Amino acid sequence: MASLLSRILARPTPEAARSITTVDDYLAAVNSVGFGFGGINYNLTSNVTGTYGTQPAEAISNDLEAYARHAYEANGVVFAVMAVRMLVFSAVRFQWQRLNKGRPSELFGTAALAPLEQPWVGGTTQDMLLQMMQDADLAGNSYWVDAAQVGADMAPGRTSTPATELVRLRPDWVQIVLEPRMIRGGQAGWRRLGYVYWEAGPNSGNDPVAFLPDEVVHFAPNPDPLANYRGMSWLTPVLREITNDKAMGVHKSRFFENAATPNLSVSLDKDVSLAAFQAFKEAMDTNHGGYTNAYKTLYLGGGADVKVIGDNFAAMDFKNIQGHGETRIAAAGGVPPIIVGLSEGLASATYSNYAQARRRFADGTMHPLWQNAAGCFANIVTSPGQDVRLWYDARDVPFLREDQKDAAEIQKAQAATINGLIMAGFKPEGAITAVTGEDLSLLHGQHTGLVSVQLLPPGTPHAGAAAGPTSAKPAPAPQPANKPGPKPAAQPAQPPASATPTPGG
Repeated sequence: MASLLSRILARPTPEAARSITTVDDYLAAVNSVGFGFGGINYNLTSNVTGTYGTQPAEAISNDLEAYARHAYEANGVVFAVMAVRMLVFSAVRFQWQRLNKGRPSELFGTAALAPLEQPWVGGTTQDMLLQMMQDADLAGNSYWVDAAQVGADMAPGRTSTPATELVRLRPDWVQIVLEPRMIRGGQAGWRRLGYVYWEAGPNSGNDPVAFLPDEVVHFAPNPDPLANYRGMSWLTPVLREITNDKAMGVHKSRFFENAATPNLSVSLDKDVSLAAFQAFKEAMDTNHGGYTNAYKTLYLGGGADVKVIGDNFAAMDFKNIQGHGETRIAAAGGVPPIIVGLSEGLASATYSNYAQARRRFADGTMHPLWQNAAGCFANIVTSPGQDVRLWYDARDVPFLREDQKDAAEIQKAQAATINGLIMAGFKPEGAITAVTGEDLSLLHGQHTGLVSVQLLPPGTPHAGAAAGPTSAKPAPAPQPANKPGPKPAAQPAQPPASATPTPGG
């Protein structure tokens, strides 16, 4: 491992070094090497001071901690969108899926999936997927390693290590190490050599840990267009919307803190002395400033004039402005506003609209994420054989279930198909597997050879059935020659047809 670490660290790391994506990143890079003039060093900053003397909005840095503190923890819209993504994403299970002639077929499970079903002691698949989606949303990447596979050392005081333990690597403490890919004497991109992880970050002073590419589960659902292997958070394109939404929240708070009224401009006569002006201002702030002084009557002396400056919420159409920003944040996260419960989505909410939004969210956002995650985890689990891939099982996800009527119609159609296959002579087990797996080629070799409705070979008479279409009685069975047949039963005497009874005779 020491030689592996030295080999990886000796390579250039353009993937980790390319971190200048905003003006703040550029200024930080300039400050790191120093900027001086006239013998004096200066630190450059992008903070902008507005005409009111304060910074109008706090910019959010492009890193995991800033996203977590200033977006996820401090913005209700971002939290709601991420919560929907995390909860639905974590509801699936992982299964193996057979590939029959290249086409997906039935799902099944084996003991090899145990690391994904219990990733650590007391952990579940849902616990792991929640953290996985949270990392991907905030940092654009999620990294996991199986401690048992990479040869984790035994912890002090322990006599044994868990057979399997998936370990989360904090994304901003991981660097992807690349080396030039040489083709025909020239460089054609970069080849991923491995990963290096520093506990508490590269500048912490802790020893780094190196991993090979096939030892790491790297989930990056949104590729960074300026990177080779690294992902990008979906929050990055809407940082301005998040900042504006926070600023609107501050605006509402300030509105109520200032007596729930617009700003006022008070002008006095030009002959008022400075001392009188300061005394008036102090009295005005004391008696009419803050929400505790709301609705008090304002008394003005001679020469004083009050004007309203700025717009109130109705004049500036505050609700629609804020709603548009919330919708753009939800759109960047791939979640329809009606699913999150945002105002613009609820304004047109109906049952049919919600059903359509749910299908859009499932088909356009969740299924690609699940497919990506299954492909990433295939890196650390052992496949049971050829023509088998790791896949996800979303059949038990409540969010994806159709309403009861649609579910009943689907089951009815499946039952009719299975019944028709059985009546056509296929084995019941094979018919059920083919229909549930949506692959009729699984019926190959499952036919019983019986084609009639009664599932009997052609020409075989059914017990109790008539031998032919006529109603004639069957002939008696032949009797042995040396044994006489049964005597016919005695019949009652019948009068001649021509005889006529005589009265009294």
